[in-house]
Amino acid sequence: MLHKSVLLNETIFAINPQSGGIYVDMTLGAGGHTRKLLEKSAPDGIVIAFDKDEKAISYASETLKREFKDRLILVHDNYSNCLARVREFGFDKVDGAVMDLGLSLDQIKGQDRGFSFLTDGPLDMRMDKRKPLTAEKIVNGWEENELANILRIYGEERFAGRIARNIVRKRPIRSTKELASIVELCIPRHLYKKTHPATRVFQALRIVVNDELESLQKGLTDAIELLKSNGTICVISFHSLEDRVVKNIFREFKQKKELRLINKKPILPSKSEVMSNRRARSAKLRCAVKDNRLN
Repeated sequence: MLHKSVLLNETIFAINPQSGGIYVDMTLGAGGHTRKLLEKSAPDGIVIAFDKDEKAISYASETLKREFKDRLILVHDNYSNCLARVREFGFDKVDGAVMDLGLSLDQIKGQDRGFSFLTDGPLDMRMDKRKPLTAEKIVNGWEENELANILRIYGEERFAGRIARNIVRKRPIRSTKELASIVELCIPRHLYKKTHPATRVFQALRIVVNDELESLQKGLTDAIELLKSNGTICVISFHSLEDRVVKNIFREFKQKKELRLINKKPILPSKSEVMSNRRARSAKLRCAVKDNRLN
């Protein structure tokens, strides 16, 4: 894996890991944040890392687990179950939590995953292969109005109706390239100078297949519940729907005087980071601290 964690230094600075601390990486991925949390919390810090992608867990077992041994606990599960799972391991509260909501490079480039229109592959898009719903089932089985609705809501796609109509006409659609080519014919190319015309369609399908926004709402709420007094949570989002959920939940807990925002506006990657890692260009980091008046 050649994945580069986005806004890594800014996130670790905000969390400020210490030896003896307990930290949760809600989105293990390629392990960048987990590794840095373990290094900075040496020699006695513990990290509990979640991922619903079996490949991410397997990779971390072969690399990070061998290096950090009992200081790393790997959990093959959706981070929306973090509250119950962390307490299963005997930890009632944690000192910090990290969520990086982006795809890893392995997921994007994996031809068998179907997350990207840049490589041809099956229309899968499942983070967790144990789940039954795939992008192919949606594309080939859902009604035209249902397709249009998810493209409009989860992709914020202005040509949702036209795209849904053409998808239905071209069925069955079996591959990522095939779907991307259909979408390209529906959208005036001059409107998409910086992004591929199929970007929003693939985003919408991925969100629905993986129940991403609902998982984010529950997982983030539970992570805040897990925090000790003065514990910090950091969330990196990559599109407006995710960022809106994070912003609203942080605001809700702030109004209840249960969270203090570290940054009123999201922290953005530096120009140098964007130049070295194009994936960082849309990233936004929001950080908050559990209010010490609670406990």
